Amino acid sequence: MGNGSGERTLGSAKDSTNVSASASASASASRPLHTKGSGRKPSKRDSRGTGSTRNSGQRRHAELSDRVTSAVIEGLPVAKNDELIVDVIGMNHDGEGVGRAEGYTLFIPGALPGEKAKVRVLKTKKQYGYAKLLDVTQASPDRVDAPCAIYDQCGGCQLQHMSYAGQLAWKRQHVVDALERIGKLEGITVLPTLGMSEPWRYRNKAQVPIGVVDGGLVGGFYAKGSHRIVDMETCLIQHEHNDDIVNRVKEIGRTLDISAYNEETGKGLLRHVVVKKAFHTGEMMLVLVTNGRDIPHADAWIGLIREQIPHVVSICQNINTKKTNVIFGDETRVLWGRDVIYDYIGDVQFAISARSFYQVNPVQTEVLYGKTVEYAGLTGKETVIDAYCGIGTISLFLAQHADQVYGVEIVKEAIDDARINAQLNDMRNVKFEVGASEVVIPRWKEQGIEADVIVVDPPRKGCDEQLLNTILEMKPERVVYVSCNPSTLARDLRVLEDGGYRTVEVQPVDMFPHTVHVESVILMIRKNEM
Repeated sequence: MGNGSGERTLGSAKDSTNVSASASASASASRPLHTKGSGRKPSKRDSRGTGSTRNSGQRRHAELSDRVTSAVIEGLPVAKNDELIVDVIGMNHDGEGVGRAEGYTLFIPGALPGEKAKVRVLKTKKQYGYAKLLDVTQASPDRVDAPCAIYDQCGGCQLQHMSYAGQLAWKRQHVVDALERIGKLEGITVLPTLGMSEPWRYRNKAQVPIGVVDGGLVGGFYAKGSHRIVDMETCLIQHEHNDDIVNRVKEIGRTLDISAYNEETGKGLLRHVVVKKAFHTGEMMLVLVTNGRDIPHADAWIGLIREQIPHVVSICQNINTKKTNVIFGDETRVLWGRDVIYDYIGDVQFAISARSFYQVNPVQTEVLYGKTVEYAGLTGKETVIDAYCGIGTISLFLAQHADQVYGVEIVKEAIDDARINAQLNDMRNVKFEVGASEVVIPRWKEQGIEADVIVVDPPRKGCDEQLLNTILEMKPERVVYVSCNPSTLARDLRVLEDGGYRTVEVQPVDMFPHTVHVESVILMIRKNEM
């Protein structure tokens, strides 16, 4: 389950009809679209346009390209720099409003479905263009003021200017639209999105890049479209303790005159500060990602951290000397304390190391996995296969209710963690194996292992085609699909439907409030079993 983004949801040809058109919190066509006053001025975030930064040579090239494009494309109802009023009829999966100008599609960052907006055209292509939001002349009832002081600058959240009820409705509609357009699946039951009662401060992990601004050490986020680090004191979707530790580490670094990594020169020591918070146990881990093994004043650094941050039970160092934007290097060592922290999801305990993958929203993870177990329909007699099992989170949930669970994952380190977690919980009815699901599962079948239920939780690219074929060959009674990408979900469900399965129900779950991402759990049953 990821927090990235894929291709724009207007289809391979940017088909302007391919948008999530829910215009209000209820997504009801009968609800009034314009209930607030007019003349609302957009925030800086609304007006940032494409948000990219270019050097002068790139700008000249882009300007020439735009002139050539405008000269080639004839018959469009709009041109670059035109200012006009448009109706916003939906939102694409990047959170950009989708406007109509005489039938022509314009993508407008900051605009919401149901609004009328004054925009300036920034760029045109044959089938769609981009525009800057100048003013909202008729506001959506879902428009709210973003509470985050740096929302205009930071790209971490995309939907803070939309009410939470509106976000949940839009996410459900996004799933519905993908199923209908991509999967050609009509009449599927898609339940209302399961949201959070408190959709703030939900993240248990912070990964903060460190840099230098005006000679001082800073840490925060990359400005939109650049690698310029903007200092940040607080993030409203991070746990407060994560913010506190990052700020204290920065202060200590300044006190000890610790140098920050410069990605252009490859010099400087501190690259990232990574903080992990166990919500149930309260334990915290601090990881200092450094450009080299030696840390000046290491004892003083560790002593100040222990003195100022008593929640920390583990201080680790990860060494990454490569010129790369990948956060972690290959070597991790413990500077003080344990090499893991412990947390629970439901009744299952997990050991979390510096590089372990662990869901960042533990509250909603329990909701997601609970629904997965419900859809699996386990009575204690079943054999279950968990493809893409990761560190075994879903496998161990299932093992509480199944006779036997088999988990497969291609990443060896994840399987090592899964085995440790199984031992930690004294679960002996679960077996993990390293390898590709489409290779390992057929081998299990040859060994006489027959699955009653197969659970898949693939990355954003969806299931491997061979894995889908393997599922169809094994013919389990149920397939439970956990998805982080509605587009690839719809594609894969179509394959399984054509192979003899029926989609019974889809449950969207909001794992990442105020962002455009949505998870879903889907129950499929073999048609001859219904």
